[in-house]
Order: sequence, then structure tokens, then C-alpha cells
Amino acid sequence: MEILLTPPFAFLIYIPLVLLIVLFGKLLAGPEKPTELKDTLYASGEEASTSPAAPGYRPFFLIAFFFAVLHLGMLVIGTGTFSFEMVPFLAGLILALVALLLG
Repeated sequence: MEILLTPPFAFLIYIPLVLLIVLFGKLLAGPEKPTELKDTLYASGEEASTSPAAPGYRPFFLIAFFFAVLHLGMLVIGTGTFSFEMVPFLAGLILALVALLLG
């Protein structure tokens, strides 16, 4: 029975389950009635902005790299024992995080 909890088998079980839920949801939704109002932007009653909120992906990648370095660094620290050999790694991790924060 424990084999059902392994990731490959759980994945193969969840895929049909999710597809059944999606199909059931489509049946509950009813037929689609497209209108011009549904195709317009909604901005809380205000005029929709024509300029992008964050131009490009640079701000996203800085945040993504920050959290990737932070989480992977904590994984490495958490799997080892704290000793004097860990100090250079911690210093490098802190330096990388500060560099990512400053952009």
C-alpha cells in the first residue's frame, strides 16, 4: 500500500483525478455567452492603464534569484553540521544575498 504514496504513482493517480474535476467543473459552468463587455479590461471603475506595471522581467528575476540562493543556501546549511568550515560558505551566502538586494 505504501507504493501508492511514491511520487510517480501519486502523479499518475492525480492526473486523471484532476481531469475529472475539470470536466465536472465545465459541466457546472454552463454554456459560454461571449459579449464585448467580457473582453474589456476591468480596473475598479477607473480607466485602464495602457503602460505596463513593471517593464521587462528584470525585477522578477532579481527576486527569483534572491529566493533561489536563499533557499538553496539554507538547504546546504541545514543538511550539514555547524563547524568552522561552514563560515566561508555563510560569508559567501551573505555576500550573494546582499549583491542581489542591491541589484
